[in-house]
Amino acid sequence: MKTFIRLALVFVLLFPYRAVFSQTVGLDDIKSQPSQHLPKPYNEQDRAEEKIAVLIKKAQKENKKIILQGGGNWCVWCLRFNAFVRGNAEINSILEKNFLYYHLNYSPKNKNKKVFEKYGNPGERYGYPVLLVLDKNGKLIHIQSTQPLEEGNTYSVQKVKALFEQWAK
Repeated sequence: MKTFIRLALVFVLLFPYRAVFSQTVGLDDIKSQPSQHLPKPYNEQDRAEEKIAVLIKKAQKENKKIILQGGGNWCVWCLRFNAFVRGNAEINSILEKNFLYYHLNYSPKNKNKKVFEKYGNPGERYGYPVLLVLDKNGKLIHIQSTQPLEEGNTYSVQKVKALFEQWAK
């Protein structure tokens, strides 16, 4: 009987955490596309304010908008979104033609607190990855959670394409 109670207690204590973890990170998804095999586009050493200032000048010169993808190399969905966008020729073409794309790091070593605060701390509201669309002058014009863009263990071509086309105008 003691063994049964111990097993039941372990199950009750661990099951909720496993359920939350599997929904957040996607245990089955990690198996199908391990994060260690995906490019790591976030740089914890970046001085994001300076990088964004350079992007704004470039965006003005090239008449493009800016997409900041907030997240980190610790976030499998952040890595997947980057790989998805860069790996789909049609979506990558829309991105390259109309936007400058920057991976705004959020990690324990560098939370880029000041930058995220400037945009209303969207990661706290939407989680990661979160997309921030800026006009060519650096003004925030849209915040987008990527969760509605998900399809299975990846993203929807139609939804991501529609989002990029909408803000390319």
